[in-house]
Amino acid sequence: QVEVVESGGDLVQPGGTLRLSCKASGKISPYYGMGWYRQSPGTQRALVAEVKADGLTKYADAVKGRFTISRLDGFTTGYLEMSDLKEEDTAVYYCYYKSSRTYWGQGTQVTVSS
Repeated sequence: QVEVVESGGDLVQPGGTLRLSCKASGKISPYYGMGWYRQSPGTQRALVAEVKADGLTKYADAVKGRFTISRLDGFTTGYLEMSDLKEEDTAVYYCYYKSSRTYWGQGTQVTVSS
């Protein structure tokens, strides 16, 4: 049984920084990658960033140059470093791990407001 838990969401002012963490318990095999989606009220869940098993990363255009995805060796811990945050980054951020199925966390709230 794999459990995915996100943490690090908070209220932050525009221009601020935040780091989200994602930890998976249990063995993920095969491992195809991990990443982050976000969803704000009235919108569909959308990809923010992902890192594949080979280390290749992909970012949504809206966050390129501001967000950085990373993971620790062992692949069960990942991070999303967010800088120059904007009000439109406000959302619930969901972490996922991709294997023969996709494992999702419960989400962590990020609110960007002055």
